[in-house]
Amino acid sequence: MTDALSKVTHTQKAATVNPLKSSQPLGAALAFLGVANAMPLFHGTQGCTSFALVLIGRHYKEVIPIQTTAMDEVAAILGGADHLEEAILNLKKRTNPALIGVCTTALVETRGEDFAGELKLIHERRGNELAGTEIVLAQTPDFAGSIEEGWSKATTAIIEGVVPKGETRVSPERINILPGSHLTVADLEAIRDTVEAFGLEPTILPDISGSLDGKVAERWIPTSNGGVAVEDIRTMGGAVHTIAIGEQMRRPAEALKARTKVPYTLFDTLTGLAATDRFVALLAEISGRPVPARVRRARAQLEDAMLDGHFHFGGKRVAIAAEPDLLYAMARFFAGLGAEVSCAVSASGASPILEAVPAADVVVGDLDDFETRAEGCDLLVTHSHGRQASERLGIPLMHIGFPIFDRLGAQHRHTALYEGTRDLVFEVANIVQAHHVPRTPAELDPFRDHGDTHVGRPQTAAH
Repeated sequence: MTDALSKVTHTQKAATVNPLKSSQPLGAALAFLGVANAMPLFHGTQGCTSFALVLIGRHYKEVIPIQTTAMDEVAAILGGADHLEEAILNLKKRTNPALIGVCTTALVETRGEDFAGELKLIHERRGNELAGTEIVLAQTPDFAGSIEEGWSKATTAIIEGVVPKGETRVSPERINILPGSHLTVADLEAIRDTVEAFGLEPTILPDISGSLDGKVAERWIPTSNGGVAVEDIRTMGGAVHTIAIGEQMRRPAEALKARTKVPYTLFDTLTGLAATDRFVALLAEISGRPVPARVRRARAQLEDAMLDGHFHFGGKRVAIAAEPDLLYAMARFFAGLGAEVSCAVSASGASPILEAVPAADVVVGDLDDFETRAEGCDLLVTHSHGRQASERLGIPLMHIGFPIFDRLGAQHRHTALYEGTRDLVFEVANIVQAHHVPRTPAELDPFRDHGDTHVGRPQTAAH
């Protein structure tokens, strides 16, 4: 955290110009895809689902299993309970998912329907037909929030719908990991490897590292192909500790603690040397083991990378636009290496982490606000929709966040722990070097601004 709080302001424009954020139901769908054999179900029209499906597919370059209740004009007026029931029964019959994650959209939320009541009635009427499938509801209207809120709500809904209440027998080797939506597939794999290096057994929820990791499957699977099993989610109450990553995961961590009494520790970020040191120290404390040699080696590599790369950060002015937790993580990363975060734009204003962003002002707005404030900066940091601003301003763009569709391998990019921070240092340094404009000899001439060409030369006195 910074000593001084940032000033958070909301733009008052009548319209959004070049949107920065993506919708809540999209974030919820991504979280549900982190559960094995799951099917996200958008309760709304086909258009709501298609938009999210296209964005996720372009980012991950994969076939994404998402379905819709496909409400028509009549259902939009009279209510969509029948469409919801029919969709759930069809999914059960055709794909037999372990979990159906219902994500509400703006259309049905505007009507004010009782979704929880409707699902309860569906269970009462069709319980035998739906046996073996968990049905979880996340209320995620498009008109509020963004990816982070949707991800957080879906994770909380999974915990409250699947994890049984009450304390259970605790296994000292088991811990829960609740990662934020800003962490990549590669980040989750690195977190799992680090936790296992201490002899601990992690349960990661949601775990997109198994379902959105980009692999050629041996056979076609109509649901999510990988992720955390529903059976493992049910046993999360038997863990000795929960680690939540990102302010967005505070709500799920508190929900899990309320149901199971499992204590939790929340990390604002896992990007950077100090943040990773705290994470590793906690794992050592929980496991009672010394830090493994390979983890110490990764730390030494990061130290060397920081020594090599910090020359390219000092004095640079950086503009960042992202979801709150990612904005905070990247701003802390740049500020820690000597750069100035002169422009910070958030996709959402709901997170308290924005006040801790190391920038004078944080604007909750769009990419038009970002472009206006980023003029004169040395580097732009945002997702693929910032490429037009980069072209118009003539400032290089570093791709982060969601969606990234004009680069390959976004899901396999490291941004967390020692390895991820090391890779970010190299990436930024390489971008700065590639766009460095060397100064000309005339610019380096210390006398170029003096009119007298004889300055510095001995003068002969006149007789």
